[in-house]
Amino acid sequence: MKIWLIGAYGIVSTTAMAGQKAIEKELIDKTGLVSELPQFEGIDKYAPLKIDFGGHEIRPKSNAYEALLEHWEANKHFDKEILEAVREDLEKIVARKGTAINCGEGVRALGKLETLEDENKTLGEIVDQLSKDMKSFADDETVVINTASTEPMIKYEEKYHGSLDGFEKMIEEDKKEYASASMLYAYAALKNRLPYGNFTPSVGTNIPALKELAIENKVPHAGNDGKTGETLVKTTLAPMFAYRNLEVVGWMSYNILGDLDGLVLSFKENKESKVVSKDKVLEKIFGYSPYSITQIEYFPSLVDNKTAFDFVHFKGFMGKLMKFYFIWDAIDAIVAAPLVIDIARFLIFAKKKGMYGVIKELGFFFKSPMDTDEVNTHKQFEILVNWFQRNR
Repeated sequence: MKIWLIGAYGIVSTTAMAGQKAIEKELIDKTGLVSELPQFEGIDKYAPLKIDFGGHEIRPKSNAYEALLEHWEANKHFDKEILEAVREDLEKIVARKGTAINCGEGVRALGKLETLEDENKTLGEIVDQLSKDMKSFADDETVVINTASTEPMIKYEEKYHGSLDGFEKMIEEDKKEYASASMLYAYAALKNRLPYGNFTPSVGTNIPALKELAIENKVPHAGNDGKTGETLVKTTLAPMFAYRNLEVVGWMSYNILGDLDGLVLSFKENKESKVVSKDKVLEKIFGYSPYSITQIEYFPSLVDNKTAFDFVHFKGFMGKLMKFYFIWDAIDAIVAAPLVIDIARFLIFAKKKGMYGVIKELGFFFKSPMDTDEVNTHKQFEILVNWFQRNR
């Protein structure tokens, strides 16, 4: 099995690589991998835990070890002995130069780039290169996962996003203002018939044109935006209020984070799509919209330690207002990295079972799952288990 990672030198991608190689060397156990729960017994037959990695990246690094060492020195998020034990494996993983077209000032700051090479290329040239890179790496058991930084929201344009013909016309006519990097990566993956998982809030395959291509080429795909921290707690806890018929009148979420992800999200245009992704879940669970505040702020000294402070104001029997508070405090890469592997394994399972198009049953892994309004974590897990056991 192989995984091609968009944003290959980011902390989530490189932590996933290191963790996977450590599993293969039997240095660590499989804690954190959903696909290793007893409910998914038998998945090894379809997607064994022996994985090769490649990917695209815009930042200049020599290899995945060099990239992860930089992240580790800032975060020390696992034992150094593990990193050194998998060093040779990571040094062999060298990413190809990717695209960051229309990714906003946050990504420019991330890459410390004044200009991006792809700005002088046509969309056709960009897509051809991305496609060739993926094709040179891929086999029949390869999945593409987008873990890149959050893009600004691209205005939907029916003429170009509403159909595959229109999307390919956009590329042919070089209408860059309507394209985003995540769309182009997704298009290249689907053209190569590679399953695609979107671990980011960026649009990826979530436009009619690319959903059409996935159906035409019989490719499974899923997204969007990995559900790893505060939103995971929110969508697990919020149903409790609904089950007890308690009215939530207000929910405040204040998120602080550092590292490169936080740096990108400190730019307003990059932050917007992330806030939207986090903010929609309450209405879907309650059927009404309580007053809500969702804030994400850059706090450099936290590096990858994401912290969220949530305040819930709810009404009980006889109209009494009461309060609930919680704090989420976790290393984002540690909670996110195993899910990258999980999503890839389930997408390979779906492919081998002849499934294609949006795999809604993988909604458990996402804040904004495509083609479904179900965001209740409990129900999502039940759906995932039933889907796997029915089809294995």
